[in-house]
Amino acid sequence: MPQVLSFLQTIFVMGIVLGFMILIHEFGHYAAAKFFKVRVEVFSIGFGKRLWGFRRGETDYRISILPLGGYVKMSGENPMDERTGDAGEFLSHPKWQRFIIAIAGPAMNIMLAFALWTGVFMVHFEYPAVFDGPAVIGWILPNTPAASAGIQIGDKIVRVEDIANPTWEQVSYKEALGSNQPLKFEIERNGKTSEVTLVPQPAGRNQMGDLGWVPKEPAFIATMIEPGMPAEKAGLKVGDEIMTVNGQQIPALAVLVDTLSRTKDQPLDIVVRRNGQVMNFRVTPVLSPGRIAAETRYRIGLASAPTKVVSLPFGEAVRKSAAECKKNSLLILELLQKMVERKVSIRQVDGPIGIGSAVGSAARQGLTQLLFVSAIISLNLGVFNLLPIPILDGGVILLLFIEGLMQRDISLRIKERIYQAAFVFLVLFAVTVIYNDIIKQLPGTQ
Repeated sequence: MPQVLSFLQTIFVMGIVLGFMILIHEFGHYAAAKFFKVRVEVFSIGFGKRLWGFRRGETDYRISILPLGGYVKMSGENPMDERTGDAGEFLSHPKWQRFIIAIAGPAMNIMLAFALWTGVFMVHFEYPAVFDGPAVIGWILPNTPAASAGIQIGDKIVRVEDIANPTWEQVSYKEALGSNQPLKFEIERNGKTSEVTLVPQPAGRNQMGDLGWVPKEPAFIATMIEPGMPAEKAGLKVGDEIMTVNGQQIPALAVLVDTLSRTKDQPLDIVVRRNGQVMNFRVTPVLSPGRIAAETRYRIGLASAPTKVVSLPFGEAVRKSAAECKKNSLLILELLQKMVERKVSIRQVDGPIGIGSAVGSAARQGLTQLLFVSAIISLNLGVFNLLPIPILDGGVILLLFIEGLMQRDISLRIKERIYQAAFVFLVLFAVTVIYNDIIKQLPGTQ
């Protein structure tokens, strides 16, 4: 029953978040169209059959049966529609006005992401504590690219590709998007620097690149104990510092996960420090699903994610929000570029199931985390819609640009073929993403 309630809660929260993102996006188009006196026939949240709505003036405001998007229908917007030359038709307006109407939707999503991040940074910005320090390696997992290359505990990453003195956040992004691709690193050891090329291996449900190294953290602190799991039953508590497991030092959660993959259901002797006192526990792991069924593995129900919390003044929050928008936009474009070049798997793209899972997880962590994830979704929606694919807003902008260079309109026959091809492409892309989304939820998916 609790799992059913959690699922329903996730669906509800995802509906609210995505519905709001779509509403903001379509409102951008709507407001710009109204400003330029373009007649708006339909303002819809969702596609397909009309479920509910009302008419005010010339516009039908509706909620439709498929809540996977939304649209604003303007008179004469579709090149295949019969044109009357009416001043209220979209194509009767100058190209610069059509450009503003087209870009207004994505712009609203990007501005929403900026506003959400600014608010989060001002109120309660929580981030991994390890991001503050230099990229020093705390552990090397066996049989991984880092282990094969001779990387050692205590090595410092002083360059990754073109980034000097990177943070662990920058290293992790390069690593994740570098699956099966050579990455150049400069490693500092005992005051000497050497160059090494490493190839991250695809790992996990999203096939993100993984080199097998773990950041050095001040201590391995239990930040969450899952109710009903072996760790809680044995008496472990939040705040316990995990010192050793079966006599082995455990500097990070990834090391414990690796240990469990080898020891499976064998009892573990865990030594912790609690309020300055050293305590011993015996814990027997169980085979249990993680956040999703595809991550079923031996677990004890303990998590460690040491974080720092800051509240920034308005000016700093604005600057950090702008930097966050820039960073994430470039990461989205880099991912898309590598997908086109077939350097990364399409499994790195989450569909409705993956997005819903992320939204549900964020909601359980609190309002600020939900707003942070919502900002990421909003930015993704804005950037994706700016891609130069006909039917998308970026495609409309591209055709307007081409027509501007040609100083005449593209023929309706050619536009019709372009839109048909784009529609087929987007349908195939959506089907592929959703298919991969489902596959990633299956037990045993790697």
